[in-house]
Amino acid sequence: MKNNIEDLNNHLFAQLERLGDEDLTDEQLKTEIERTKAITGVAGKLIESANTSLQHAQIVLEYGQLTENAKIPKLLSK
Repeated sequence: MKNNIEDLNNHLFAQLERLGDEDLTDEQLKTEIERTKAITGVAGKLIESANTSLQHAQIVLEYGQLTENAKIPKLLSK
């Protein structure tokens, strides 16, 4: 996996900067708003998935042995 949570944050902040660009026309702003909706939808699913994997790893650490299947999600590692 190439991307991690840091990359996701960078993408989200870059999009926030694009939304704040005062030189955008109304049409460009509408396009950026639609893009933002798509990005935040995907980002939310990525975060949910990473959270589920992290919860799994925490449960395994608490109640059993850490296995290859219970390691920290790559999305959360550097």
